[in-house]
Amino acid sequence: MGDLPRAALNFTMEVHAPGDLSRDADRADALITVHARSPETTETTEITDAGVDAGAGADSTPLTAEILIMDRSLSMTGLRKIDEARRAVCAAIDTLRDGTLFAVVAGDHEAIVVHPPDGRPVPADETSRREAKAAVHAVRAQGGTRIGSWLECARRLFDTAAVTGVRHAVLYTDGKDEHETRAELDAILDACSDRFICDVRGLGGDWEYRELHRIAQALHGSSVAVIDIADLTADFEALMHEARRVVVPHVYLGLRFSELFTLDKVRQTAPVEADLTGRQQSYEEGLHIPLGAWSPGLRQYQITLRLDPGRVPFDTDLRAAWITLHAEHGVGAGRVGLLPTVPMNVRRRSIPSGASTRSPELTRVGQIRALGMAMRACTDAYEAGDIGRADRELRTALDLADELGQRRKAAELWAVAEKDPRDRVILRRDVTRAEMQRLALDSTRTELPVDSMPVDALDAVGADSTTRCPHCNERLPTRRARFCEACGRNLDTGSGT
Repeated sequence: MGDLPRAALNFTMEVHAPGDLSRDADRADALITVHARSPETTETTEITDAGVDAGAGADSTPLTAEILIMDRSLSMTGLRKIDEARRAVCAAIDTLRDGTLFAVVAGDHEAIVVHPPDGRPVPADETSRREAKAAVHAVRAQGGTRIGSWLECARRLFDTAAVTGVRHAVLYTDGKDEHETRAELDAILDACSDRFICDVRGLGGDWEYRELHRIAQALHGSSVAVIDIADLTADFEALMHEARRVVVPHVYLGLRFSELFTLDKVRQTAPVEADLTGRQQSYEEGLHIPLGAWSPGLRQYQITLRLDPGRVPFDTDLRAAWITLHAEHGVGAGRVGLLPTVPMNVRRRSIPSGASTRSPELTRVGQIRALGMAMRACTDAYEAGDIGRADRELRTALDLADELGQRRKAAELWAVAEKDPRDRVILRRDVTRAEMQRLALDSTRTELPVDSMPVDALDAVGADSTTRCPHCNERLPTRRARFCEACGRNLDTGSGT
């Protein structure tokens, strides 16, 4: 982690708030698009609206820490799972940059620190990597699954490391969280929230997608299914390289409201859907919403405000909220503003007739949420043995994916579909539980439409093949970009940044 210095990220923010409210409206929505750029991107595209550096004054790569969490429960003995898992964790250890503090945790119904022996993260170097891999090879499968204890162990390790920069963990599990209640896991997630980020992997098909969703959402990480155990090593290597691009440890959405408006909901809508309402923190005169750690890229959020129609005057321009971004360079450190405050303005109409002005952007966000709900409903119906309802939810999801141009989700849906003799789309009758769990897990991943991208990113869209990375085929931020934000490689040399 930490390939880029913290000062490398400049932020810009756009707030889209359709301010024309109907006479009887009791809510107001805004869509917030945040783009974080590295200096190479900013310099190359000649951006003039320079944001504030997230790590102003930091001249070197911040100290970072990585904790690798292995599932060693008894179910890992089958299909050589534990052997492949050892190989994947060792590959992840090899990707660590020199100096990164790291530790390895093995978990069953309890958690143990596999390396280092004294239970304190150590800097990565040739010796510590070799010792860690030897300890990983000695891990044996045993016991049950209690994921909360694994995360609590990681939290304690991060606290002993006294890391001021990015704290990142990755864990995989091949089963359900069977040795603790939901309330117990939720309490641990609350304790870990905004302390570190964690990417979660479901191995095989016996895990529960809701549990992985909850962990990833609470800890601002990704949740991905790895059905074939042989794919775990490649996934871990890619995940670790992506983690190295994370350079700002803590970013917060700052919200302040007028006395006529209150916060109802706040959601991340892209690139992964997540409900952040319960994560709000009182800060100074308003609220801060933790957004996790950041690498270069674009994210989108929706806020919903509640209002009392009896108190809001007609035909008057009102400032409903003030929106900004803050960053924190370490747990408990002071927060600094990243951007000037952007106002959210509304106007309540006095004319009782006529349809309200609809926002295409917010309508699309709602449709994408409905698509994800249909995908999860399809999985839930399959789990309940209600195949007829699963078929109907599948068709609904496919229609929405096609309408919205969500090509990746459409491909995932067609992978579990087939045609019946009447040429109707139905769920494949030989579909596996693992495939259906993966479908539900991927339901929160979203694709941003081209028209929501910043102007400099739109420069990359088109038929010109030079606007895609030659290494990973992802779109580049501009035609003149010198490195790929998706895979982190230099476009001229192919090496990592």
